[in-house]
Amino acid sequence: MNNFKNKKILILGFGREGQSSLRFLKKHYPNNEIAIADKFKWGKSDFPPFAEKYKSFCGKGYLKAIRDYDVIIKSPGINNADLNPYLKNQTITSLKKQVITKPYLKNHNADLRSYLENQVVTSQTEIFLEKHRDKTIAITGTKGKGMTASLLYKIIKSTGKKVELIGNMGKPALDFYNKKNCWFVFEVSSHQLENLKISPHIAVFLNIYADHLDFFNTFKRYFTAKKNITINQSKKDYFIYNKNSKALEAIKTKAKKIAFTKTQNKGLKQIPFKSSWFLENINAAIAVAKLLKIKEKDIQKTIKSYKPFEHRLEIVGTYNGIKFINDSAATIPEATIAGLNNFDNIDTLILGGSEKKSDFKNLAKEIIKKNIKTIILFPITGKKILKEIKKQKPKKLPKAIDVKNMKQAVVACYKNTKKGSACLLSPACASFSIFKDYQDRGEQFKKYVKELANSKR
Repeated sequence: MNNFKNKKILILGFGREGQSSLRFLKKHYPNNEIAIADKFKWGKSDFPPFAEKYKSFCGKGYLKAIRDYDVIIKSPGINNADLNPYLKNQTITSLKKQVITKPYLKNHNADLRSYLENQVVTSQTEIFLEKHRDKTIAITGTKGKGMTASLLYKIIKSTGKKVELIGNMGKPALDFYNKKNCWFVFEVSSHQLENLKISPHIAVFLNIYADHLDFFNTFKRYFTAKKNITINQSKKDYFIYNKNSKALEAIKTKAKKIAFTKTQNKGLKQIPFKSSWFLENINAAIAVAKLLKIKEKDIQKTIKSYKPFEHRLEIVGTYNGIKFINDSAATIPEATIAGLNNFDNIDTLILGGSEKKSDFKNLAKEIIKKNIKTIILFPITGKKILKEIKKQKPKKLPKAIDVKNMKQAVVACYKNTKKGSACLLSPACASFSIFKDYQDRGEQFKKYVKELANSKR
């Protein structure tokens, strides 16, 4: 925070988190020069009223603005590699060599030092943790973060303790910067963790699978980003991890390690999930709750009443004798496998979306094992999934239907799903080939399921 004084600040990315950053800066640094940069071409009328007076750089070439600012608050979705050509420190190496070779520069080190000082590239996550790390429980993993975070939040809240749910599942972290005497359950993604130089007091790592390889290029870089959740912890901190994962078991950290497994806490009653995937999430939340000395009865009561959040195993309803399930948040193959294992009698499965370089082999095997009769396929990866199913050489291939939008998908569901069975939207892929995000995909699914019921279509 000391780096912000009298500095020119650029908010890079002006989505939900970027707008929260501007509100934060307006309050704490009202006299600083602040600007906004975003890859989308915002018009002046598109900005919320509180942002209209600020200089903005939007559309093609927006990253060039980086060169003119001292502090860059980067939104998670912007790749670090894209920033490098525009950062001032790209020229610092050659200038520093001049300090050695040119005597007159040696005599002006004090003046030169301020000129050569690297720009600060930071994030909401880093700014928040600098102040609140001691009361933060951060949760990461390829999948299950949202469920674990929301369940833990409800368990803590049931005891009367002050708690806020922040990050991807809740509101942006800096919206709570000034809140005191409160626990923060923070769902953090790989994008938020990359280059993070501070770790939370309690770190939870659920699982690790290949994901976001379109962004990180390699699994190693993706996993390295995730590990930042614990790398900078101390002996006074706690690292709660999935013992069923050899990769997580091998992580080196100074923190006290607490393991959980899918077979723990068998005495729990009326757990509302069947899949071992979800049992791991529940046991991770229980491990934190016990660390906070929350009573067993409070834990069990909350788990018993817990319902999945929107777009995760969400029962839309039964229409025309068909049960519709919205699992749009399943954006990797492993999440779809978990969804298939959580329900009986799935007849139709909606799959596919944007490319993340995922491996669909195990999903293909599960589709054959579950005897899915019909698969409805979105571009771009729909054909790739079908190809993987064919590789398994099943006795009978599921009927494959290619669609271009959600309305076509739901029409196909009604035409091809047997009454008394279920249709599951669980794409195993990100949504960006057709939809704005997985929430948009799930909302469209629910909309057309209801609109097209009992119609001639």
